[in-house]
Amino acid sequence: MTHRSAPQSRPARRRLLMAAASLALIAPLATACGSGSGSGDGKTLRLWHYEDQNGALDRAWSAAVDEFKQSHPGVKVIFERKTFEQIQQNAGMILNSDRAPDVLEYNKGNATTGLLAKQGLLTDLTPVVTAHGWDKKIGESASVTARYDAKGEMGGDKWYGVPNYGEFVLAYYNDDLFAKYKVAKPTDFASFEAALAKFRQAGVTPLANAGNEYPAAHWLYLLALAKADKSWVDDYQLYKGKVDFHGPEWTWAAEKYKEWLSKGYFDKKDVGLKGNNMSEQFISQKRPIMVSGNWWFGGLTSDIKNFTWSVAPYPGARMTLGSGGNQWVVPTRAKNKKLAEDFIDITMSEKIQKLIGESGNVPLAVRPDQITNARSRQLIDAFDHYQQSNGLAFYPDWPVPGYYDTFVAATQNLMNGSSAKSVLGQLAGPYDTYVSTRH
Repeated sequence: MTHRSAPQSRPARRRLLMAAASLALIAPLATACGSGSGSGDGKTLRLWHYEDQNGALDRAWSAAVDEFKQSHPGVKVIFERKTFEQIQQNAGMILNSDRAPDVLEYNKGNATTGLLAKQGLLTDLTPVVTAHGWDKKIGESASVTARYDAKGEMGGDKWYGVPNYGEFVLAYYNDDLFAKYKVAKPTDFASFEAALAKFRQAGVTPLANAGNEYPAAHWLYLLALAKADKSWVDDYQLYKGKVDFHGPEWTWAAEKYKEWLSKGYFDKKDVGLKGNNMSEQFISQKRPIMVSGNWWFGGLTSDIKNFTWSVAPYPGARMTLGSGGNQWVVPTRAKNKKLAEDFIDITMSEKIQKLIGESGNVPLAVRPDQITNARSRQLIDAFDHYQQSNGLAFYPDWPVPGYYDTFVAATQNLMNGSSAKSVLGQLAGPYDTYVSTRH
């Protein structure tokens, strides 16, 4: 099955940076460690990843390389920074050759990790995962995209990747505007709607949104999750049962979306906006609430200088959009699999996981109370809330090839006045067709 990956659901800014970087292959950076008679004496670890230079994960992986060098004094480390597009487009060809690296960052999903696993190009890491106890550190819902079955579909019983971080959708609050308009911070769906109503009574459109990219579609799925349970998610995402787009979950979500539009909680003019426009609504203090991904967290930390803000789990559902992040994979043709295993283990260590957290990302294997940065601790605490309750429900466009564009068009139609029934029919058609023909 082809799978719409999470990076395609991220802000356009990140996608454009990736595309620009793909114009040139960054030259390999070869670093020879000091001489010695360590366990890997005379060997080489070849490592690829595509994180932006000086970003939170790039800093974490650089620190992991330093740790690896200290514990493997006889090993040379060759690191090559690729772009997302380079790995995505050429992975199958390269991993099936003698040029395969020993370990690389790769995108999660059926069309990426799942496809290569099905083709026999990735090492089954299950024995390694259990031996190191990584499966005990990574929550059940965060590990789904690391495990695949014989068909290459996620949620199987064999680990072909190891994620080190997570991603999810949460609530961002402008604390100053909440105080100015004497609005209480919401703790459940009823108090969330009460907050929306109070802002609107004061003449403020409360919710940041954008219809011409993923945010509006995320809202529709998030509302459906308010009425859903885990079996509903498994039916939709993992094809474990029949999905009824005119059932209570989707119907309530579409009707509630239209209700919020009519009450002015969203602005109908948001239908043509992109994700960056949504974040700007929050940054410019035009909208006091933004419910979106943790991938905005670092940018907001840098960009917001003139008001106080905070993050928390979205109070309207037990589950949220999210998953484990991209993952380390080991090619079948890797020459030094044991060294790759050792490197992955270092990235799962408390030291590196804490560094990920302090840098504003979401580590999978460290407790929130181990993070000293107060706002970063809020972020990680919110993610831990979902990881501990098996509450990561993936993304709405994942189950069907090309479904992202379908979702954007459908939610734009909803914002432009189409009926809930017709919009849900628009979503049902491609899904039902694909599920009936996928084997």
